[in-house]
Amino acid sequence: MELRQLQYFVAVVEEANFTRAAARLHLAQPGVSAQIRQLERELGQPLLDRSGRSVTVTEVGEAVLTYARAALAAAEGIRQTVDQFSGLLRGRVRIALLSGAGSNRFDMASLLADFHDAHPQVEISLTEDTSERMLIALQRGALDIAVIGLMDEEPPPGTSCQVVVDEPLVAAVAPDDALLTPDVERTGIPLAALRDRALISLPRGTGLRGVLERACAEAGFRPRIAFEAAAPQVLARLAARGLGVAVVPALPAEEAAAAGLRTLEITAPRPRGRVALAWRTEGPAGPAARALLGRLRAALPAVGTGGGAAVTGHAGGARRAAGAAPDHQAVGA
Repeated sequence: MELRQLQYFVAVVEEANFTRAAARLHLAQPGVSAQIRQLERELGQPLLDRSGRSVTVTEVGEAVLTYARAALAAAEGIRQTVDQFSGLLRGRVRIALLSGAGSNRFDMASLLADFHDAHPQVEISLTEDTSERMLIALQRGALDIAVIGLMDEEPPPGTSCQVVVDEPLVAAVAPDDALLTPDVERTGIPLAALRDRALISLPRGTGLRGVLERACAEAGFRPRIAFEAAAPQVLARLAARGLGVAVVPALPAEEAAAAGLRTLEITAPRPRGRVALAWRTEGPAGPAARALLGRLRAALPAVGTGGGAAVTGHAGGARRAAGAAPDHQAVGA
């Protein structure tokens, strides 16, 4: 039995698919499959059920999975201990972003590149996903850090967040839209006025969509979503062509005009789009992930939380300051 066989087994279980697991491991799928079959022969029991559309773990595999993860964690702990004595930071950090987060709001590519320059032995895995899926991955330990759109005031249990963007949502329309009247442009528009309008929004599972649906429920109606897109820039373009009302974060007047849009403040209620840096409350498991989290928390100042305090999710919804670890254009997705 080899550690790599256990690593392949855990990856297949978490991905429920040999091809996705092989891509995650940067290996060819037949090699991963062959190594797991060899492990099964050595143990004398099938660990995976391959008969369905997705790969599932057998009863024996479920029992083995706990020990496989523990063995991999122990091996990583040995490497980290030795590295600490030599002053070298290495390991793997898994980070995910909401779509477009690294474009206009903050230069995530530069932040990660600077960290890599300082710690070239650290492997960084970067993906984009919806906030809902990222939170699930964080909670199960498949991610170390995520940049998410918050749907609720408090983060989910076991998760801590540092809010880095907090902006009101607005209704963006084409310049000839019937909603544009002098009174509305001056005072804003109640959300209920959008009850019968075709709306343009981010997909389900995103923070902005969750905020919109909750606000509409408070206003007494279900939103009629005509178009969905993963990036706010696409929402803006659809609205500029008169295809509906885009609910997006507030735009500067000159930026809206350049996109061919006019924006109206949404009132009663006043929904907000909030983006946060998120991690498990107990902190990332490895020193490399803790170092990157500390670097990101320092580079992305908190807003609306009292100078860098983190919001911690648990049953009581209490808030506490989460200390940053030492270092050895989208909203609401």
